[in-house]
Amino acid sequence: MRCRTDSSAPLNDIAGAAPAQGDFLHHTPKDASRGDPEVHLLALNSGSSSLKFGLYRVGSGGGVVGVLTGEAETVGGAAAVIHAEGEGGRSLLHEACPTTGAGDVLSRIGKLLAEGPWPAPRAIGHRIVHGGPRVRRHCVVDAGVMGELEAAVAFAPLHTPAALAVLRCAAEHFPGLPQVACLDTCFHAGMPPVASTLPLPPALRAAGLQRYGFHGLSCESIVHELAAALPPRLVVAHLGNGASITAVRRGQSIDTSMGLTPTGGLIMGTRSGDLDPGVIVHLMREMQFDAAMVEDLVDHRCGLLGISGLSGDMRALHAAAATDVQARLAIEMFCYRVAKEVGAMGTALGGIDEIVFTGGIGENDAVVRASVCARLAWLGVALDDARNRRGTGRVSGDASRCAVQVLPSQEDLQIARHTWALRDRWPR
Repeated sequence: MRCRTDSSAPLNDIAGAAPAQGDFLHHTPKDASRGDPEVHLLALNSGSSSLKFGLYRVGSGGGVVGVLTGEAETVGGAAAVIHAEGEGGRSLLHEACPTTGAGDVLSRIGKLLAEGPWPAPRAIGHRIVHGGPRVRRHCVVDAGVMGELEAAVAFAPLHTPAALAVLRCAAEHFPGLPQVACLDTCFHAGMPPVASTLPLPPALRAAGLQRYGFHGLSCESIVHELAAALPPRLVVAHLGNGASITAVRRGQSIDTSMGLTPTGGLIMGTRSGDLDPGVIVHLMREMQFDAAMVEDLVDHRCGLLGISGLSGDMRALHAAAATDVQARLAIEMFCYRVAKEVGAMGTALGGIDEIVFTGGIGENDAVVRASVCARLAWLGVALDDARNRRGTGRVSGDASRCAVQVLPSQEDLQIARHTWALRDRWPR
């Protein structure tokens, strides 16, 4: 299937009239516990060259259960590798799909769903990294919302164009289905001004320049997973190719390491994280960098890749660390910066009751967890080596004054929950 991915593609099929001004910011979904009939929802989570997807069943009581999960990798290349698993980890699909982009991948996903035993999805939820200053709440997508999301592309050019391409293709491939935008910035929308305000003149702040925060769906999923065991002062360390640290007080984000864009904060796979602004000025004034060159540098050629000169993949750095001093430095700098940021969030919270590691590195890299936590011994953090190597659930020792857990990020499940919660706004 070919679909239009430019901003001029018609959006009449993405149903509904545009909400009143400001509605994008203030809508709160109704309680999802009423007795609606069982439905299935499709969650789409797009990266710059990948697309995760999941089919979720919502029961009459509002409980959400995954029945199919999958991922398409190297989307936009000559062929995407698509794999999918059913309940219990049963393999349903593993194949190369010739592709020109998101439309071909969605066509294959649609075929998989049509051939399976499941009812057709009733709605589709999308992860949108950045909705800009106006779209700060999860919402049903219509032409008005789409215009706001397109206007916000400049805030996350690494992520948003791919997500909007998927959204347009989904609207064409599944005509008439409600499309729901689930914002990574939403979880942080209530941060206090002391944490969200950038030290800029009022006119620039009025143009939407502020600290937004990201990985919100991941943080929400951790809060949901902890449920009744949620501590008053929680730090979520989402560590992957993108990485951030978030301070959560009684379930609410009060500060986070990323700022205006997902490039800020920690050192990441290929992203710089925070830089002295003078570095950017120097590059532009003394080395003739333009905006596109700066953007390419800080998003694609810095971070672990830039430090090591080898790779932005932590697994490759571990493999090389025994003989490569720059690989060792990259790992050490990453762990040092994570520990520093956790300590800073402890200041924001007035102490830390629990740290949760999540994301690809956070969930799977016992060496990184041990290195970070060793630097946090002053907080009373003490890992249990055997638990840490096992890498699931509680990994801190019994005597640790600060609990440490490893929990999986469940962004796609969270997308399904928000899509269901907004069902009163689905077009009929």
